[in-house]
Amino acid sequence: MLNPLPTQNWNYETATHLLNRAGFGGTPQEIQNLTKLGPDQAIASLLDYEKIPDKTADPTWAHPDPQYFAALRQEIKAAKATDVKGIRDAENHQEAARILELRGWWLNRMAYGPRPFQEKMTLFWHGHFATSIEKVRQAPNSAYLMWRQNELFRRLATDNWLRLMIEAGRDPAMLVWLDQWQSRKEHPNENYARESMELFSLGEGHYTEKDVTEAARALTGWSYVPEDSAFVYRPAFHDDGTKTILGLTGQLTGEDFLAQVIRQPQATLFITAKIWNFFAGQMPSPELNQALANVLTDNGNVFKPFLRTMFRSEEFYSDSIVRNAVKSPVQWLVGSARMLQCQLPPPFISTAILRGLGQDLLAPPNVKGWDGGMSWITTNTLLDRYNDATTIVNGTAQQLSPDDFARKPGGNGGDRLAKLAQHIHVGGVDVDKILTTDECADKNMLVNSLEHRLLQSSLSEDQEKGLRDFLHSKTVLTNSDILTAVRLVMSTPEYQVV
Repeated sequence: MLNPLPTQNWNYETATHLLNRAGFGGTPQEIQNLTKLGPDQAIASLLDYEKIPDKTADPTWAHPDPQYFAALRQEIKAAKATDVKGIRDAENHQEAARILELRGWWLNRMAYGPRPFQEKMTLFWHGHFATSIEKVRQAPNSAYLMWRQNELFRRLATDNWLRLMIEAGRDPAMLVWLDQWQSRKEHPNENYARESMELFSLGEGHYTEKDVTEAARALTGWSYVPEDSAFVYRPAFHDDGTKTILGLTGQLTGEDFLAQVIRQPQATLFITAKIWNFFAGQMPSPELNQALANVLTDNGNVFKPFLRTMFRSEEFYSDSIVRNAVKSPVQWLVGSARMLQCQLPPPFISTAILRGLGQDLLAPPNVKGWDGGMSWITTNTLLDRYNDATTIVNGTAQQLSPDDFARKPGGNGGDRLAKLAQHIHVGGVDVDKILTTDECADKNMLVNSLEHRLLQSSLSEDQEKGLRDFLHSKTVLTNSDILTAVRLVMSTPEYQVV
């Protein structure tokens, strides 16, 4: 059994930890509000997000458009050979612009939306069922496919484990990403069969190669209609012969296969360990993993009650976990905007920041997704975080177009772009919004306030001395000096963990 956190142990620190991990952090006032609610109501205020209205509008293009693609095919068919490339380039340019808009749309939901926990779970599932636009872009209406999958993860964020596995497998973006839509009974494609066990539910060593080949047969018939951007089951493509998968024999379908996978005790251990690692920042011990798995099983494999128990547990607030996880690039960027109550940089700049820091949204590096943890920190990415803090705090950024951020053939997509001479204003921190007049005038109060807002703890002795030395070198603090102080705190090791 997991031990519930004693109510008397609920305080500002534990409320901070909950908001940082189950969301993307927040202001001192938001944390104080959670503290006053007590643990049960604080957790409910995040997890029961369906009770909170969300009026975020969908992108205008986020819908199937078969008429458009029928007209596009006709245009290409009627065009001269020399004109076809131009037509296709224009279509690719439009899809690239939509993907950029989608990234900005999602980042704004994370930073300013009313349901931060739902967005955090959407981010988790995106990394778990890692699907990249780099391959999906070959399909018609690829931006819509990525939006559709993003909405799937949002809709089923805390739903039933089997339902999520089935719907994720039938998702058109996934069908394209792992080539399942082209699988036929004559030549079953094994990609999704393998990854659904190895990466999505069981882990290596818990299935055989025979299970993979039999599962691939069971999944034949799962396809999609490109023009409608929708799943379709094609009976003519399905192998209806007898199969044996993970000990179950019969004329098994794709649904039968995934149901048998989820019946395995290892599937529950696998997903609860991965969720714990995502939110707690470290893998659970075998004993804790079993306790977590028992909670999920006892609740019919529905994630919400499991997550409620996890966030209420004493183990989640242990000293080894609090402020001991490296911020992901998304957590770093979105959390900074939330804590500093400032705008995110425009989508093409936010995309460049995240790409440079190693987390290109909608384009995970491979089918395993992002490794996370200490892999987020290298010499280069740490320096980039310090430099990108200037963009967030000062509100200036390079004048670049979306085309400047397109991946180049043979490139890794993560190189920092050459600086351009012209700069534009993109928001930045409003000192008067985050600090009182007294805090701006009193250097000691200023240090305490910045630590309280940005770290919810104290700087190390050396880091705090450096900050105080900088402030005391100024006879009178200007807003520019204060913004530099904010940036200095963001450039400390303490700011990189949560």
